Amino acid sequence: MKNYSSSPRLNNHSASHSTDRNSRTGFWLSALRLRFSLRDYAFCMATLLLFCLGSLFYQLNGGPPKVLLEIRQYLGESTFVDDHGPPTPRELPFPSQVIYNRVGKCGSRTVVLLLRILAEKHQFNLVSSDIHNKTRLTKHEQVDLMRNISTIPQPFLYTRHVHFLNFTRFRIEQPVYINIIRDPINRFLSNYFFRRFGDWRGEQNHLIRTPQMKDDERYLDINVCIMENYPECSNPRLFYIVPYFCGQHPQCREPGVWALERAKQNVIENFLLVGILEELEDVLLLLERLLPHYFSDVLSIYKSPTFWKMGNLTGTVKKHMPTIEALQVLYQRMKYEYDFYNFIRDQFHLTKKKIGLKSASQNSAHEPDFLRELALRTQEPLEEEEEEEEEEEDMGQEEANIWMVQP
Repeated sequence: MKNYSSSPRLNNHSASHSTDRNSRTGFWLSALRLRFSLRDYAFCMATLLLFCLGSLFYQLNGGPPKVLLEIRQYLGESTFVDDHGPPTPRELPFPSQVIYNRVGKCGSRTVVLLLRILAEKHQFNLVSSDIHNKTRLTKHEQVDLMRNISTIPQPFLYTRHVHFLNFTRFRIEQPVYINIIRDPINRFLSNYFFRRFGDWRGEQNHLIRTPQMKDDERYLDINVCIMENYPECSNPRLFYIVPYFCGQHPQCREPGVWALERAKQNVIENFLLVGILEELEDVLLLLERLLPHYFSDVLSIYKSPTFWKMGNLTGTVKKHMPTIEALQVLYQRMKYEYDFYNFIRDQFHLTKKKIGLKSASQNSAHEPDFLRELALRTQEPLEEEEEEEEEEEDMGQEEANIWMVQP
């Protein structure tokens, strides 16, 4: 019997058949790979075309197609970047930069105490300067201060006794300003007696505050000071409130129409609110409405017994009213101060009217008999020391400020 399996011819045939089969398999695999490659290529091109059309449709119609919105809604709002990327930055309130260039003896100590409570409650940065005797700055001092203010982490509220600073003059973003003023004669009287006799916090408190003041000046009768035209009771010392709003220009220190009108213009353009101390609760209410991220709940804090325990020993001592004749002289000397005060009061009442608050008085002009009621009309705030007047050599900075030819 022949063994066919061991035949050379048969073996050659089997090997050839196996090679043909492998060749056909390799051909079909190559074709299949080519087929899949073409399909993948076509799919990619179609996807790219669809993306381009979708992008064009988005731009022409101002938004994504409805189908993309539905897909987005189905997949959810979260993305990989949302889940694994850096935390979303805190959304800042507007405005996030506020300056309170507080006017001396106009209730600013009360407001600053409230701000300390509110800063902790609402998590904003409160920077309160302890400089009380430098309201007028040189050019370089202005730039340094404005740059320092601009580096405070936002949102922030910066407070200091300083005349208005024009940030835009130095190409720095202008913060929003707020302030409070007071009846000019009442402000003057409060400061006059406080500098001499301090408050109820200590019997010798006034001696500590003004140790350089001699007894003949300390016990100077206010009527004599006014009627005999002492420097403390005459201009330019009486021209005090307007420069806080006029600015750093040397002419802002001179009692006159130029400084007055410049101050009014700055209020309109740069101050969110300027209130009057005689209506402090309404001022706080407006601040709560206009700046809720800073002043929310301020009125309830202000009315709380706990808050008023902080200032129950701060009333000015030995304060009394001058004669009517002396008050009339003061009123004439402070005509620009009262013009500005009446302007602010009218603006404040207008703002109150816009949000539905009624004003106690709608008459912008002071009647002659207002002088008789001056002692009782203004509720005394927590007292604070007004900045001391700068020395005469500081007035020599006129030359250093010549660069400010026009604010």
